[in-house]
Amino acid sequence: MCKGLAALPHSCLERAKEIKIKLGILLQKPDSAIDLVIPYNEKPEKPAKTQKPSLDEVLQWRESLDKLLQNNYGLASFKSFLKSEFSEENLEFWIACENYKKIKSADKMAEKAKKIYEEFIQAEAPKEVNIDHFTKDITMKNLVEPSLSSFDVAQKRIHALMEKDSLPRFVRSEFYQELIK
Repeated sequence: MCKGLAALPHSCLERAKEIKIKLGILLQKPDSAIDLVIPYNEKPEKPAKTQKPSLDEVLQWRESLDKLLQNNYGLASFKSFLKSEFSEENLEFWIACENYKKIKSADKMAEKAKKIYEEFIQAEAPKEVNIDHFTKDITMKNLVEPSLSSFDVAQKRIHALMEKDSLPRFVRSEFYQELIK
C-alpha cells in the first residue's frame, strides 16, 4: 500500500503520475468548440457492408500484420481487440500516419503534423506511443519542415512493435479465434 510520498515505491509513483495525467486531461477546459471535435474522425469501427474475410485470409493475418492492416474487416477486428485492452494508441498512430501521407497541401500537412505530434509523440501526450528517444528526436527534426515522410521512422518502429507484441496477442484472443471457427 502506498504511504507518504517519500516512501512511494517506483511503480506506485508511476501509477500516481498516470492517474494525475488522466485526471488533468479530463479536467481541462476546451479553449474553443473546435477542441471538442475528435481529431481523427476515422471510418466506423465495424466495417459497414464489408464482407467477412475467407478463412485463408484470416489465417494469413497470423503471419503478416500488413495483410491484417490492409483488410478493412481485419483492421476493425484488430482495433476492437486493442480497445478492449486499452492499448489502441499504436494502431491509431499508425492510421494517423497513413492518413497524413495522403495530404497534398503543405499548410494542411503542417497542421496535421502538429496534431499528430501533440497527440502521440510529445512527452505526456494523451495517446503517447512508446518510441525511443532517438526515434523521437529524428521525428522532431523531421517536423521542422514537414514532409510526407516526417513520421516514417516512428511509424516503422510502431509497426514493428505491433508486429512483435500486439499481433501475437490478437491471434491468441477471442476476437481472432471467433474468425477462424
